[in-house]
Amino acid sequence: MFDTLSNRLGSVFDGLKRRGALKEADVSEAMREIRLALLDADVALPVVKSFIKEVKEKAVGEAVLKSVTPGQQVVKIVHDALVDMLGAESQGLNLLGEPPVAIMMVGLQGSGKTTSTAKIAKRLQEKERKKVLMASLDVARPAAQEQLAVLGEQVDVKTLPIVAGQQPVDIAKRAMQAGKLGGYDIVMLDTAGRLHIDEGLMDEVAAVKAVTNPQEILLVADSMTGQDAVTVADSFNQKMSLTGIVLTRIDGDARGGAALSMRKVANCPIKFLGTGEKMDEIEEFHADRLANRILGMGDVVSLVEKAQETIDEEEAEELAKKMQKGQFDLDDMAKQLKQMRKMGGMEGLMGMLPGVGKMKKQMAGAGIDDKMIVRQEAIISSMTKAERKNPKLIHAKRKQRIAAGSGTSVQEVNKILKQHQMMSKMMKKVSKLGEKGLMRSLGGMIPPNMMPPGGGFRR
Repeated sequence: MFDTLSNRLGSVFDGLKRRGALKEADVSEAMREIRLALLDADVALPVVKSFIKEVKEKAVGEAVLKSVTPGQQVVKIVHDALVDMLGAESQGLNLLGEPPVAIMMVGLQGSGKTTSTAKIAKRLQEKERKKVLMASLDVARPAAQEQLAVLGEQVDVKTLPIVAGQQPVDIAKRAMQAGKLGGYDIVMLDTAGRLHIDEGLMDEVAAVKAVTNPQEILLVADSMTGQDAVTVADSFNQKMSLTGIVLTRIDGDARGGAALSMRKVANCPIKFLGTGEKMDEIEEFHADRLANRILGMGDVVSLVEKAQETIDEEEAEELAKKMQKGQFDLDDMAKQLKQMRKMGGMEGLMGMLPGVGKMKKQMAGAGIDDKMIVRQEAIISSMTKAERKNPKLIHAKRKQRIAAGSGTSVQEVNKILKQHQMMSKMMKKVSKLGEKGLMRSLGGMIPPNMMPPGGGFRR
């Protein structure tokens, strides 16, 4: 989402870093470019004005202009201002209170409310060890209640049984009563949406709020709707006193201004980011991490957290032992490709690594993307068990069979065999160096805190 903004800001900073010393005119020109970049990214005008004013006041100070690295100093000032604009302190859900605690989900139709409800419920149940009940109060949209029930089955979270003809306030009362009788910690209320804000919608959510007294009222906003999302957030906040925002579809190609504007305009913290359609593709919002991504500094902390969440401990330990012995077959390679997809694919991983953002165009031109991973998995899947264990068996005719079976070419089969051969050689070299050599040779690909002193992996 932030690629265009990130590229434009990167160009501005590159120009500043190349200068040995900065004059006030240089800073003013840079601020003009930053202002245009933010406006082009659909950031609200009042937010842009406030941001530029804050940055410029600090960037033209004597400490910056006469600094040894003035360009880097300006980058830091912009980074700090971005963090401040997004909300310096990350705020998780407030779950304190007499159970069951109610969490109310509000927003317009099509913003991803129902899906976000299921995602957050799954996260609370798995990470916070909470007993969660979901209830759909949407009686207007066809099959809305059935949709939440299906999602509940997918994520293994209980949903309130559907009673035909029951109205939202009565459903909310029944949900809270069921939550109390069933010993639930949290009841999540998925309210109805509209195509636009109207009095009927506001009266309905206000009535539900009155009977459930929710601890959290989360607005689900589609970040691809731009400035409209900011207007929606402001309207809901005035009527409902929102406690948080869930931004969905940040994996899209929208300009991202909503994410940067919403916190300031609505005066309400962003609590979650929806990063994809899958039920585990939601993450807690951290202003500093998002600012790092926008400025091309990567987000290694989130990368490590994602690895810890998705890596299978037993598989990782088994692979570590094989690597220490210098063994690495095509089955192991397939597992690594699958792991990469689970962690967000090539694009998702590259976006979290510092400095890689500038290489995206070159990588796309070279065909290095998520489709490449899928094709490589297909090639390995088209091999026999014996071929995966011993790639030396794969001669010309077998390569033709594998290419035909995977819908690829012999050249692509050769490429993956060569890639495996190189990785296998590296593993053999690493096995002679021990664990420290492993870390050096992989260039830190495996985070140190995931490998204990005794060897193997840990969560």
